[in-house]
Amino acid sequence: MLSLQERLKIVPQVGTVEWIGLRPSRGADVVAVDEVEAVADRGLAGDRYRANGTRQVTLIQAEHLPVIAALAGHEVTPALLRRNLVVSGINLLSLQKQRFAIGEVVLVGTSACAPCDKMEASIGEGTFQAMRGHGGICAKIERGGVIRRGDRVRFITV
Repeated sequence: MLSLQERLKIVPQVGTVEWIGLRPSRGADVVAVDEVEAVADRGLAGDRYRANGTRQVTLIQAEHLPVIAALAGHEVTPALLRRNLVVSGINLLSLQKQRFAIGEVVLVGTSACAPCDKMEASIGEGTFQAMRGHGGICAKIERGGVIRRGDRVRFITV
């Protein structure tokens, strides 16, 4: 029987990048793109959080979008949530504090990505609470490359 620590190191699911968005500057609308250059230890080219330590990339789970919308009572789109990547097919929380790959890019999950107070203004009242526990994760880029829509997201064993 496996210990909890051993079980945490097994992530059999493989996800898919469904959407990519960049935030060019503070308060600017998110721009959807089909691919983006991920620069090691810096961030995504064209994103305002580039070189921001542990929050170089933000990811949210596609399966959580309808949950957030239902709990908030508002329409939710990836751009409104202001995350960089929408990923389906893998539990992103299982990648927190772990190494994972998106295509050729290697990332390290650094923390949960908590909602901010901007959610209420951009989407509507109740969105902040609806996103709690569903905000995704933040990650740091360990090895750069290009991330494309349709790329596979997979756990990397140590």
